[in-house]
Amino acid sequence: MSTAKTLRAGSAHKRAAILTAARELFLADGFDRSSVDAVAARAGVSKRTVYDYFGDKKTLLHAVFDAVGQSLLATIRRTLDDTLDGVTEAAELEPALVTFSMRIATEWLGSAEYSTLQRLVRAGSDHLPHPDDRALTNAPEEAMGERFAALAGAGLLDIPDARLAADHFIALTFGVTISRLGSANAAEDTRVRPLILEGVRAFLRAYRSAA
Repeated sequence: MSTAKTLRAGSAHKRAAILTAARELFLADGFDRSSVDAVAARAGVSKRTVYDYFGDKKTLLHAVFDAVGQSLLATIRRTLDDTLDGVTEAAELEPALVTFSMRIATEWLGSAEYSTLQRLVRAGSDHLPHPDDRALTNAPEEAMGERFAALAGAGLLDIPDARLAADHFIALTFGVTISRLGSANAAEDTRVRPLILEGVRAFLRAYRSAA
């Protein structure tokens, strides 16, 4: 017999309100100083409702973290679709990969969601799962790997291991930029683009199909 709790009608709206209230309080006051009572008051629900939906404050923090992460993952998938869908010629690869990287370096790394995610990690790092146990930890790399595999299937890239290729791409572009500049946010630093461009070219020298 299932023990899953049946949520009341209108629960999606209340759940969203609780997540928004919790995110605001965790960022403003820190996880430890934010009470479930305060979250409930800001969300306009009862304390019991918060517990009914999330169980405890730590689980609520995880839910807030995952919601922000899902939003960022959706941005990555949308950007992959916008920039790499329809690439059929070898000559299109470099400009498409540069466009993808620059959009991530502005719309993603420069977004309020990314800033929120980083602040949540700082505010509640002791209460979040280890990075290896977070469901979204590898999702961006997996999404990029899937797209690289599709490009390999089209004969444009030579990729034995799509996930490894994604790791290499990130290291050569955003990784180098963060190492050199301390950030890969192109919205704040014009030096990001030249490093991204050279990283894309290095990736293509390693993975472009010889055919």
